[in-house]
Amino acid sequence: MSYLTYSKEFNGGYVAFRGNPKGGKITGRGIIKTGKLDFKNVVFVRELKFNLFSVSQICEKKNSVLFNDTECIVLSPNFRLTNESYVLLKVPRKNNMYSVDLKNIVPKGDLTCLFAKSTSDESKLWHRRLGHLNFKTMNKLVKGNLVRGLPSKLFENNQDCVACKRGKQHRAFCKSKNKNSISLPLHLFHMDLFGPTFVKSLMKKMYCLVVTDDYSRFTWIFFLASKDETSAIFKTFITGIENLVDHKVKVIRCDNKTEFKNREMNQFCEMKGIMRQYSVARTPQQNRVDERRNRTLIGATRTMLADSKLPTTFWAEAVNTDCHVQNRVLVVKPHNKIPYELFYGRTLALRFMRQFGCPVTILNTKDHLGKFDVNADEELFVGYSLNSKVFIVFNNRTRIVEENLHIRFSKNIPNITGNGPNWLFDIDALTKSMNYKLVIAGNQSNDNTSTKACDDAMMMERRLMKIQDKKVNVKDQEKEYNVNNTNNVNAAGANRVNDAKTVNGEAQLQVLVDGKKVIITESTKQRDLQLEDAEGVDCLPNAAIFKILTLMGYEKLSEKLTLYKAFFSPQ
Repeated sequence: MSYLTYSKEFNGGYVAFRGNPKGGKITGRGIIKTGKLDFKNVVFVRELKFNLFSVSQICEKKNSVLFNDTECIVLSPNFRLTNESYVLLKVPRKNNMYSVDLKNIVPKGDLTCLFAKSTSDESKLWHRRLGHLNFKTMNKLVKGNLVRGLPSKLFENNQDCVACKRGKQHRAFCKSKNKNSISLPLHLFHMDLFGPTFVKSLMKKMYCLVVTDDYSRFTWIFFLASKDETSAIFKTFITGIENLVDHKVKVIRCDNKTEFKNREMNQFCEMKGIMRQYSVARTPQQNRVDERRNRTLIGATRTMLADSKLPTTFWAEAVNTDCHVQNRVLVVKPHNKIPYELFYGRTLALRFMRQFGCPVTILNTKDHLGKFDVNADEELFVGYSLNSKVFIVFNNRTRIVEENLHIRFSKNIPNITGNGPNWLFDIDALTKSMNYKLVIAGNQSNDNTSTKACDDAMMMERRLMKIQDKKVNVKDQEKEYNVNNTNNVNAAGANRVNDAKTVNGEAQLQVLVDGKKVIITESTKQRDLQLEDAEGVDCLPNAAIFKILTLMGYEKLSEKLTLYKAFFSPQ
């Protein structure tokens, strides 16, 4: 009461506080002067223990009031904001009250603290209305005022939407480790087997076993004809690699399949003390190291085959070459080194690297050659040897894959489709891959059936001719299958070609047909064998016909057989 000036008694009624409508009685009124700011109509209530002042009265004098976390500041009427961007929220004054209406304001910045929380039912309702939208996205729409009509409230996810649990279930996330816990090679091996491939390799393989060291990411590959060979190859590899590196294999991580989970593998791992970790069925993410390496190898193999223009039968050589290269060029992130250096502890040069499938010439050191015979063979480069410092090449003349050191690369000769040997596509493997069966058209009374058989044969011819990029030269085949070479003829058709000789300059063959001996000549083969040439197709030489028929396993010729050059000519 002593702070009031010009005070006088005043019966102003009661002031409500502490839940009591008559908490305190107004008994006086006066003025308080502070020097810069005067407070008028200050009432006195004896029951109050603190001095309170009205912000609305201060604002009526055109002053501004600023509150922060430590104090309240009253500003002069001349105070002006220098930048309107500092204003986050404006609330009008009505009936001496500053009421915030969240429905009519435009939020700016982070004002979520001013938003009321929606009820559980309201959150579920809008969650369903918006197509089971994520609650985080719903709150972004509210905070950014991106749409109209959505309540300006915070939506909470109670994790009780059964439809979302049933419809949005996904695979568990297999998070990769930022730091590798393996510090030594051979501690952990990743193994995986991919196949069978649609086309067999040159060595008749259909599966590929991929083994990757977890520490160095060094990779080994092995080609298998069947899955049954996995156990034997695995045992030989583990024994040899432990002896080479002088470390022991501790853990193997692989798929939960029978090739890795059988009695032979169990006995070997128990004897060696190797622990095996299996991935869950249909969860390749748990074996992601080898699965990723398989994907890298297969993708690079497709690229190398497309670039070299070689047929798919060379897929094993391409995979082997690509694995050899990746072990020497990929960078392992944690160590910033290549796999070869991490595994063997030394660096290497890449001067010996060559393009896969490029044409080469090698020195012929196997055959006994004359003084003026050509001593070089044309071949294709298909890989690197793992056991010696030589290259692996494909010999076009002998039709085998061999290792050779005396090699010269043809750097300026481009790869051209179909420029390789004509027989790269084996006719037996090709017909099996197409599920094709030879059609024998006999003397049938049903003309429609005979016509359909011919149509099927012509369709097969067209499919084979698409693969054959250049036309077969019949004259070259005449030289290749020269009937004067009786040794080749007798070896090819021993079951039915009993004799071959030349009479008056015309080749004659003594052949067993339907249990009868028949003399075949070039002019009488259609009559004696009842063969018909397809329209527009030249007939092959006699030696070529019977040689390939023998290789295809025919023991008895039918009464009438329609032959097409595309069936029997070397591809």
